[in-house]
Amino acid sequence: MRRLVLALLVGFGLTVAAVAPAYATVFQTYDSGVNVRADASLSSAVVGTLSGPTSIDVDCQKSGDLVSNSDGTSSWWAHVPALGGYVTVVYVAIPEDKLPGVPECGDGNPPQDGDITLADVQAMFGSRIANPSIVETGLPSLNQAMRDAQINTPYRKAAFLATLVHESRLEYNIREIGDTRLYGGRGYIQLTGDFNYGPAGDYFGIDLLGNPDLALSLDWSAPIARWYWTVARNINPYADNLDMGRVNAAIGYPAGAEDQRRCDSFKSALQYLTGSVPDGVICTRPAALKGDTSKLTQAQFDNLARRGGGLG
Repeated sequence: MRRLVLALLVGFGLTVAAVAPAYATVFQTYDSGVNVRADASLSSAVVGTLSGPTSIDVDCQKSGDLVSNSDGTSSWWAHVPALGGYVTVVYVAIPEDKLPGVPECGDGNPPQDGDITLADVQAMFGSRIANPSIVETGLPSLNQAMRDAQINTPYRKAAFLATLVHESRLEYNIREIGDTRLYGGRGYIQLTGDFNYGPAGDYFGIDLLGNPDLALSLDWSAPIARWYWTVARNINPYADNLDMGRVNAAIGYPAGAEDQRRCDSFKSALQYLTGSVPDGVICTRPAALKGDTSKLTQAQFDNLARRGGGLG
């Protein structure tokens, strides 16, 4: 009965739900202490707990373990990308035992593991996705690189994708236009300079100095972007803090109008991934990081970012 009453309240607009990402449908849970599990089974790891009634953005649903409470029984589980797992439909405020209008997770439906799709990046960045077929070809390797780099939250995904759409239009095989230097910009992250090609090649055991075009190959473009994001720099913590100023500085170009453009793309991605732009987004760099930081080691960059000193 409680579940039916709550469903009616939701239907009459008496509970407020967050705006959903384009691929999701908003539902309301009820009760407290509802577990979010890694898979649609009671034996799966608990990845979170809902402290009380919560609006959830569901992209697909999956049949799994049967769960019962005083309001009913269901074997269906709602996949909630923002929470990184599944919530049993028993604790969703609907009168049915299966979510209406939500596809089953699987082939042809929204990804179960939070992977980014072509439709996602087109919704985030619009006309910046100039070559959809190339973007789509590269997405499997790019999604794998994101998993490897722990780019697994909306803030991190938004920062990473906003960066790459400005670096390369999310095209794995792009060469910087007009850059004829041997170690000019290539690939998703536009790897530049022998001081990057050499260490990246050493990290992966490939000869990037001898064959720099490997940096724009389908095999290596995404892993190199991951290497830069996590090894050459440690950028995830800046994304966690909504600090796009420091993210931009970590990429290595001097401060200027491009910073705001990238920050606007970051906000667009956040709007899509979370339904809103959170308070506290930082678009400007600290004074210490306004110059060209591209040749700094990770330790040198981190020290400047932390203490706010000048570049000399």
